[in-house]
Amino acid sequence: MSDKISIDDFKKVEIHVGEILSAEKVEGTDKLLKLRVNFGDEERQVISGIAEFFQNPSALVGKRCAFVTNLEPRTIKGHESQAMVLATGGSEGEPLYLFESIAPPGSRAR
Repeated sequence: MSDKISIDDFKKVEIHVGEILSAEKVEGTDKLLKLRVNFGDEERQVISGIAEFFQNPSALVGKRCAFVTNLEPRTIKGHESQAMVLATGGSEGEPLYLFESIAPPGSRAR
């Protein structure tokens, strides 16, 4: 485990449910997917290094997952990423698991 943070630090992280509307590989890369995500009142683009775990990116369409939504936007391979999908696993041959939800898009984790 890592260093402890205060509850006030944790409260700064905004985690919302987003519904994946589209998913496609980022051209010229093996690891990146470009996701279009509905957060209820807005749509955002998310660039994520999960392509090796989803050989058919369209299988992600319709999934509702947890995303960190208040990170500074970051440009990755020329594409702006406006959130980060939460997942576990994915190392040393282990599958990658997304934190899926049935909550409506835009719902905030508490």
